[in-house]
Amino acid sequence: MTTSRMRAEIGEQPEALRRTIEALLPRVPEIERLAAETRQVLFIARGSSDNAAVYGRYLIESQAGRLATLAAPSIATAYRRRLDLDGVLAVAISQSGKTEEIVETLAWARDCGARTVAVTNGQGSPLAESAEVPLITLAGDELAVPATKTYTTQLAALAVLGLGLGIGRDPADLRRVPDEVERLIAATEASPALPRIVEGLAKVPGAVVSGRGIAFGTALELALKIKEACYLHAMGLSYADLLHGPIAVVDDQTPALLVAADGSPTLPGTVALAERVRGAGSEAFGFGGGSGLAQASTAALPGPDLPEWVAPLGLIVPGQIMVENLARRLGIDPDVPRGLNKVTQTD
Repeated sequence: MTTSRMRAEIGEQPEALRRTIEALLPRVPEIERLAAETRQVLFIARGSSDNAAVYGRYLIESQAGRLATLAAPSIATAYRRRLDLDGVLAVAISQSGKTEEIVETLAWARDCGARTVAVTNGQGSPLAESAEVPLITLAGDELAVPATKTYTTQLAALAVLGLGLGIGRDPADLRRVPDEVERLIAATEASPALPRIVEGLAKVPGAVVSGRGIAFGTALELALKIKEACYLHAMGLSYADLLHGPIAVVDDQTPALLVAADGSPTLPGTVALAERVRGAGSEAFGFGGGSGLAQASTAALPGPDLPEWVAPLGLIVPGQIMVENLARRLGIDPDVPRGLNKVTQTD
């Protein structure tokens, strides 16, 4: 069978991560100087980049103790409302650096008093040129529409941002990520759980995808990939929100995909949710979470052997591989999902 471009780009992630991490770690002092003039962080993004921003938010709040929020770009582009952003570090994230809404919102933030950082794979792009500190990821060209290596290298850039904002973690953890992703790709493709999960999802109209804390952005990204590449209804939710009512949709036609980092303080709640889902007669498919989540799940794919603060850089990888396999199982070309383009412009 011909390898999809999406699968090839999944396999390119270890080297893309190595290049990006080694290029960006020396920028930490520059980030520190800019961050010294700020108190909180405002992330500006859409799509997969917005899911990366969710990781950034949890990383900064849980590890650096700074308030971090996600911007509503329409405040800048539709309502044209000026805000007081003095003391704010605005971080715009865009794979191409060409999405006009994101470029315009970063310019608005600067005009409102914010200091500015850009995370983009677009060297020389409008977004990179407009930021005080551009963090350029080195993913190389990404031809498949679903983001894989551009997404994980964004996470790497945000981990470097976190170091510059004082999370106090060992950069050696980040340097271990590429080798761990390489191992994880091989382990996922060799896992007997992979065809089991693919077949389980091939026979249903949709699924719930859930995680919490630093893994929440991974759950949102996995749900997005299932929707855009496999055309299934996938609802990405924090498990806290899921338990507040939407748990009612989980049944024999709506399995739960549960994402967790091993050793995370949110892992026990994820394991309890898997047990509840299975107790209700539905299937629970685990991604990461070590032996605890694996034992509580119907089937589970391995997660990375990494500290929680960098675990999402590997945690999405089994999901990417599962989605690529599921798309082909459903007769869909994962490289070119219908109705999508690589750069999305919004009014």
